[in-house]
Order: sequence, then C-alpha cells, then structure tokens
Amino acid sequence: MPGIRSARSAKKAIIGGLTMSKQDTAVFDDLLREQREFPPTRAFAAGANARDRSLYDRADKDLLAYWADQASELSWAKPWSKVLQWEPPHARWFVGAKFNMAANCLDRHLAGPRRNKAAIIWESEAGEVRTLTYLQLHREVCKFANVLKELGVAKGDRVAIYLPMVPEAAIAMLACARIGAIHNVVFGGFSPEALSERINDSEAKVLITADGGWRRGNVIPLKENSDRAIESCPSIRHVVIVRNLPGEHHLLHVVEGRDHWWHRLMDRRSADCAPAEVDAEDPIYILYTSGTTGKPKGIVHAAGGYAVGCYATCKYVFDLRDDDIFWCTADIGWVTGHSYVVYGPLLAGATILMYEGAPDYPDKERWWDIVERHRVSILYTAPTAIRTCMKWGADLPAKHDLSSLRLLGSVGEPINPEAWMWYQENVGGGRCPVVDTWWQTETGSIMISGLPGVSTMKPGFAGQALPGIKAIILDEQGKEVKEGSGFLALTHPWPSMLRTIWGDDERYVKTYFSKWDNKTYFAGDGAKKDDKGNYMLLGRIDDVLNVAGHRIGTMEIESALVSHPAVAESAVVGKSHDVKGQAVVAFVTLKTGLKFDDSMKDTLKKHVVDKIGALARPEDILFASELPKTRSGKIMRRLLRDIAEGRALGDVTTLADPAVVQALREDYEEHYGG
Repeated sequence: MPGIRSARSAKKAIIGGLTMSKQDTAVFDDLLREQREFPPTRAFAAGANARDRSLYDRADKDLLAYWADQASELSWAKPWSKVLQWEPPHARWFVGAKFNMAANCLDRHLAGPRRNKAAIIWESEAGEVRTLTYLQLHREVCKFANVLKELGVAKGDRVAIYLPMVPEAAIAMLACARIGAIHNVVFGGFSPEALSERINDSEAKVLITADGGWRRGNVIPLKENSDRAIESCPSIRHVVIVRNLPGEHHLLHVVEGRDHWWHRLMDRRSADCAPAEVDAEDPIYILYTSGTTGKPKGIVHAAGGYAVGCYATCKYVFDLRDDDIFWCTADIGWVTGHSYVVYGPLLAGATILMYEGAPDYPDKERWWDIVERHRVSILYTAPTAIRTCMKWGADLPAKHDLSSLRLLGSVGEPINPEAWMWYQENVGGGRCPVVDTWWQTETGSIMISGLPGVSTMKPGFAGQALPGIKAIILDEQGKEVKEGSGFLALTHPWPSMLRTIWGDDERYVKTYFSKWDNKTYFAGDGAKKDDKGNYMLLGRIDDVLNVAGHRIGTMEIESALVSHPAVAESAVVGKSHDVKGQAVVAFVTLKTGLKFDDSMKDTLKKHVVDKIGALARPEDILFASELPKTRSGKIMRRLLRDIAEGRALGDVTTLADPAVVQALREDYEEHYGG
C-alpha cells in the first residue's frame, strides 16, 4: 500500500492547526492521488436501502420534502403543520406535531413479525447472556415508566442515569421518553464530582444507578460513587439501584425512603402504560459534552427531529435490515450510545447487541468471539479500538469465523488510512464496506459518511455530506475554501440538531452560531475536501481534545488541576497518540516552595481522575516555572502544542517573554526525549 504510512505522517503534521506549508500541501495531494478506492460491490448495492444517488437528488431538489418523507415513515400522534420554522439560530422541526419516542421504538413494531424478534441481546463480561424481544422490552419499559411516575417523575422532569452497559440503561432511557421526562445519562466512568455537577445543572429528581459495574474483572463502585455525588445534590429525591453484582457485593449504604432496588420496584408494577403525547420540539434528553470553559455543556435534543435523524441514518448509512445483528461498541453514556445503541436501531426495528466489559477480557479475542457466537452483521466502533486491535495482531481475528459481518463502521475521530485498511482486510475479510462517520453530540446523528450501496469509499475520507445535510469548508473570514484546509461548517438546519444548551441559550449562540453569522453552524473541526466532494476530517481546532473518540475540554482538566492545593496555574493541550488519537499533556506551575517530582506528578494525575474520570488522566505532566503568555496575559497553548508534538516553534513575537517557551522546550526534551 504505497503512501499509506506517509499519509498518516502528513496528516499528523496538520492536525494541530489549519495551516499547511506549500511542501506539506504538495505531499498531501500526492498521497491523496495514490490512495486506494473501494466502490460498492454489485451484490451489496443490489440489496441496499440506498442503491443510487436518487436520495441526494431528492434532497437537493427539495430539502424539506426529503425530511418530511423520512419523518412520514415514523408514527406521529398528530401531524405537523410546518416542516421547519427557522429563526436563526433557532430551529423548530415538524412544528405542531405530537410524538412519542418509546412508542416509535417499541409499540409500532408489536403488530407485526417484530413482536417476538430479539430487540436486545446482552452479554456480560462474565459471559451471561440475556435476550429481550420487542414485546418483552415493551413490558419492561412500561413497568419502569410506572415506577418513575410513582416516584413523582412527571413530563419535563429530569432523571439522571449512571449505569454500566446493561439492558436497564436502555429501559430507563425509553421509560423516561415514554412519560415525557428528560433523561441525563452520565458515563459510568465519570467521577462522583463530575456526576454531581451534571445532576445539579439539570436539577434531576431521580438518580438511577447500579450496585456496581464490571471492567476487566474489577468492580466499578457506582452506588458508592453515587452516594458521594448526591451529598451535594439537593434536587435528588430518590435513587433506584440496579442489582448487577453477586450477593457478596451487596453490603451497600442504603438510605430508607430514598434508595430503592430496581427489581423490587418492578415486581409490583403494571406493564400497561400509555405513551405520553409530547410536542415534537419537547426535549428528550440532555447530554453533557466538554467545552472550552471548565463547565460542560448540557446539549438539548428534541424528540421529533432527533428521532428522524437517527432513523434515517440507521436505514441508509448502516443499511439496516430485519435480519441484522447490530453491534455498536460505544458506552451508553456517550451520544453514540444514545443514537446508535438505543434509539436509532430500535426505531429501525433492528436487533441490538450490548456488551458490558472490556475488549481484552478475559483475553484479547473477546470481541471476535462475540461476533462469531452472536453472528454480528454490523460492527460500529472507534479508531482507537481498531488501532488497539492492530497492536494485538491480525492473528486474533483470523482465528474466528467473522463471515457474518457485512458492514463495518468507524466513529469518534478521524480514522487513519492504516487503521481503515487493517479493519477492512482483517475484520471485514476484504468484502465489507467501511463507513467512516463524522458527527457530534451536538448534531445528534451522522452528518458526513459514505452510503455503502452508493459511495466509493476512500481510506482517510469520511465521505460526502449525507442527503439533507449542507456542509461547507470556510476560512476565518467565512469565505468558501476550494483548495486546502479550513473550518467545517453546516449552512442549513437539520432535524437532529441541538436546540440549545440547558439553562444557557446565550452560550449556545456564542459557541455554535457566532463565528461567521447566526445561520452558519461552527463545528470546531478542521477539514479538507477532494474534487468529488469527499471530506477528510483533520481533528479539533478549538480547545477540546478528542481522546479515544471522546471529547474532553482542556479547561475542564485545567480546572481540575488548579483545584489541587499545590497547583498555581495549569495549561492542557493534546498530543498525537498512535492508539488514542490524542493524549492529554499538562503543563503546571506549582505554588512557591513546593517540589515537583514523580510523586507530585502521580498525585496530580490521580487528582484529575478523581475530579473527572480516568479518561481525562494526563499522559504527561511537565513542571513549568512560568507558562508562555501574550502581553495581554493569554496562555499560548499553540506553542505548548508545538512543544508536546516536537514541532518547530511557531510565531513567538506576541509573547511577553519568549525565553519562557524555550526553557519549557528544553525541559520537555530532557524529560521526554522531545
């Protein structure tokens, strides 16, 4: 594969910013011409949900009619009077319609053959398997919806969910949707402090957690973490505990009247609960994503438009069919878990595989064993996971029968061509299309991807904007970039877009609709486009890191570091990482008289984990007697990224003291070898 390794190196060189030298651009363009292309096979295209470009033509001809057609395939309690009401920067989709997400995910499948079809196949790390048919899942959701109502949860109330990858997580989400409550799922790897912050911002009334979760044979103490979190959460009235551990682990702190076991509540509940008719624009959930300030942003999605986006992308991007076993490896706590573990596949009537556990437990063949035993047909995972599997070797998937796979997907960050090719050849057997998807928590559903029955796939390229999505590359002044790299932007509303930031609409406008004008969405990613309209994503260009496919705000980590009594100041940047995509690098200034050594470094790493979670643990921490700042006092993170990446220093003319950054570079090279 000539040029693939060089392409990866060229891409790394430009991830830190949007400017390429003339030499880099020439090399980059040469590599693009060298790269292999993978058109759809006739056999795949013949049976695909999208077989030609007519979808694009329909959307280009009348975008609103296209989205209305997609929406008409779902069930609406009351039809809309207007497809889109656009008062920049706020959009309302399917205006006046009444809708229920849970009814669309479950009830509408019960009258036909899907009634007794598996909706969820769940496997625990220990190997336990549970299967819920659509009818059984419907019963469980209705029962828990009645539990929530008995606990005082009403339409519009917020419910926090802090669970491992167990079926009860999906049941809780769907039960909230059934009664019109708003769920706020918090990743089970987050710390008690991060959980507390998200509960307080959303003012959740009920917390749903578990006695614990499993990771590589170790127990994650979710109930203990929850107890610590809600010490400072006055809005929480009830805690529901899912039993997920064997008996010896059940010596938990239980507060009478506040804490309730899930199974005991469910034993006494009716399986009859009519779905609430909610406005299409009513919020279905809040999901917190990192921002460029220390406070995470509570992204709000609306029920109707979000459902349409998830449904359409499942149907066309994943080409979902009735006999598919769909496995998205994302955790329920991230938007990928919301859209493509729960809502999208169930809207499409698919069978979902859920797995609670690590890919290397009890051995590094676990994923391939799962694919083989459950006959998984679609696998959707992150480049980080693919690169990790590459390190473990192609001989591991080769030991297993992966012939059930017919489509592969990538999500979370740009996938380098080497990983794309390895995935396609060693997991897909050289026969499976690979859909490289770009989207965000804020977009709700996939925005850019190839369609497997239509598109020619190119390793390293996500593909074209999907039908109904208007994307463009702009420069700093808002002019379209025809050649070279620039800022990715979306120029027209789409149904699954975020509606606001919970409790802070001003921040919504400032973050997403103020860079150029109030009609153009600023994605925060750099991109480049080939002559066929295929987008290559170049990574984040703001102060948000993309670590193992998950977004972490630099300010959030900096705030955690500065909260330690030893730290006077900190600055956090991202560094390229072969497996994670980006790793966290922190520069810290200690308070006068304190010593920086390995012990202090370990203490600060642990402090970040305690404050945020293991995902935010810095890969490197370097002591800085002073951080490089402009004359106005702004920290020059661009220069810190240059140091961490071992690049030539950029412009230092605006620094108050240029000697500071040179001293930092020397220290960094001494400690880490450049």
